[in-house]
Amino acid sequence: MEKTSRIHLQTTFEKGRREASTSKSIRGGVWLVVLGAALWGVDPLFRILLLKSFTSAQIVLLEHLLLMLYAVPVLWLHRSELKGLTIRHIAALLFISWGGSAVATILFTSAFAHGNPNTVLLLQKVQPLFAILMARIILKERMSKRFPILLIVALLGTYLLTFGWTLPVGQLAEVAALSGLLSLGAAALWGGSTVMGRFALDQLRFETVTSLRFVLALPLLFAIAWTEGAGWPSTAGGSIHWIAVTGNLVLQAFLPGLLSLLLYYRGLSNTKASYATLAELSFPTVGVLINWLTFGQTITVPQLTGFILIWVALYSLSRQSRQ
Repeated sequence: MEKTSRIHLQTTFEKGRREASTSKSIRGGVWLVVLGAALWGVDPLFRILLLKSFTSAQIVLLEHLLLMLYAVPVLWLHRSELKGLTIRHIAALLFISWGGSAVATILFTSAFAHGNPNTVLLLQKVQPLFAILMARIILKERMSKRFPILLIVALLGTYLLTFGWTLPVGQLAEVAALSGLLSLGAAALWGGSTVMGRFALDQLRFETVTSLRFVLALPLLFAIAWTEGAGWPSTAGGSIHWIAVTGNLVLQAFLPGLLSLLLYYRGLSNTKASYATLAELSFPTVGVLINWLTFGQTITVPQLTGFILIWVALYSLSRQSRQ
């Protein structure tokens, strides 16, 4: 009897320790997504100099070529994982690398060219709604009772970061126009990429998903760079200029490019897609800080309020995910 009791206590202790470990892993997953998305916010620090020498398509293509130094060895080491890929997983990976990257960016850029910027930015803020809906349909995720409250707080925070206290009532008529549809399409693709990434991580390691995202995007990026018809710059700018450009390109590829996605997909592997889409809102908050610290743009009271609301929502989200 005493032996049975000891075994029962030991089993209970081990179970509790495993549950505590899993809880910490899930909570840590949310913060890894937050950190990965936050690194996207430092992108302008490197891209501004690069845009003086290359087009956007050329920059992204060069970044992906540099990232082959990471992706190819990883895919070779994890080649056994690729044998078990199904059509659904391949489709999810193509959605991430083509739809969520190149196509969504093109749609979003085109929306600015065809309509009011406020309308475009407003409609882009519905991205989490697309992700949550797709997570419910595709991944069968269930939301907690408190999640809608966190969603409202986070969306309000992003709105204040963008528009302040103003109400873009005059632009609501443009929602059904071409620019509105393009912006909604970009939001749907970005939101869907979060869900598809979570789906792919059920089959693949986060390093493999990151590498496949880079490799699969290359054919499309070559096609885009080729069809835009822009010439490649000469080396007439001098050695110092091109050393600076090369340094910025390498940092751009491996910091907001590689490191951010490794952190993001590592966190996403332990996080619901619906939670991750809110955790990604660390991106615009860091963008506001970068603009203030580096480019001297003033942070307004509404932006500060939105900043605080988003981080309160993220902290509450991490606690809720643990529960």
